[in-house]
Amino acid sequence: MNHPPPAPSGHVPCAPDNVTGNGRVILDSLALPVMVVRADNAIGYVNSAAEPFFGMSRAHLVQMRLTDILPGDSPLFLLMEQVRAQDHTVVEHEVTLESPRLRHEGVTVQGAPVLEEPGSVALTFHDFSAVRVLDRQLTFRSAARSVAGMAAILAHEVKNPLSGIRGAAQLLETSVGESDRELAVLIQDEVNRIRDLVDRMDMFSDRPLERRPVNIHRVLEHVRRLAQQGFAADIRFEEVYDPSLPPVWGNRDQLVQVLLNLVKNAAEALHDHSEGDALPQITLTTSYRPGIWVSTGAGSQRVQLPLLVSVRDNGPGIPENIRPHLFEPFLTTKTTGSGLGLALAGKIVGDHGGVIEVESRPGRTEVLLHLPVVTEDRGTP
Repeated sequence: MNHPPPAPSGHVPCAPDNVTGNGRVILDSLALPVMVVRADNAIGYVNSAAEPFFGMSRAHLVQMRLTDILPGDSPLFLLMEQVRAQDHTVVEHEVTLESPRLRHEGVTVQGAPVLEEPGSVALTFHDFSAVRVLDRQLTFRSAARSVAGMAAILAHEVKNPLSGIRGAAQLLETSVGESDRELAVLIQDEVNRIRDLVDRMDMFSDRPLERRPVNIHRVLEHVRRLAQQGFAADIRFEEVYDPSLPPVWGNRDQLVQVLLNLVKNAAEALHDHSEGDALPQITLTTSYRPGIWVSTGAGSQRVQLPLLVSVRDNGPGIPENIRPHLFEPFLTTKTTGSGLGLALAGKIVGDHGGVIEVESRPGRTEVLLHLPVVTEDRGTP
């Protein structure tokens, strides 16, 4: 992946107090978060893109110090010390910004001195996480297409012979002795098991997706009730919903299938292990987060994915060697798993034009679904 080159080394030509008029319009039009930090680490200025990046409003941020947002050992403070000492631009790649307020990994941070205000540093944040998510999404869709082709072959080449085998075993069951009858029943059971597996594979087929406006909160509530009446009866659920969200443009049954599978995975992780003394908990969250757009096919049309659905648990986290391959078919760490659940989830979300991503560390695993919403002009994205 090619990262954009950093700006030329030098001073920022305007102090935060002087960012007015055309200067403010230009900075607010940038998609990159920009922040000016004064010599005492007070935040002097942020542009519009910094608000979603830090998860706070501009009015709130400019009343804070950077130490209120990030711990003192954050690499950002070392970068600012270098800028102040060397009096020129410093660029740091793959920076992790982590605190109870926020978490961003793999960020490129550029710091430059402010000419009119000694000690002040202008910070620009290049967050490539969305690009990496889209790259992984393309990988998921490629894997799903491979499984779809396999499903078509199995449906045609396997299910028809299986029907003949099962019919022959049923005839044998009525005409053989007791000991051989058990073998005939065994043949039928095994045929049924193979047929069920083929039927599961058939879910990867490329049938047209029927979509309509879906209330995502009703879907989540339905999934929660199913979980608490079954596999997650002993797990506490927390729901943090934004009631003002517009409907999702999607297929209700398939969204239920995806979210139920994600909740089941979280519950199984919590049953295996709960981090420390924390009570096992699954948190379901919805929010509106503009900023991710995807292209639809070869055309120039782009679709926004502003609706965010999150399934989070406080389990042990996903092993680091597994994370890059989570959505590959037939990959599983469960002794009884088939490895198709997350691969199917990736395909369904991709069929909706959405993006799925996973963030995991010990004590916290979160699966995020970025989904399209119904628009007012045509009723569809």
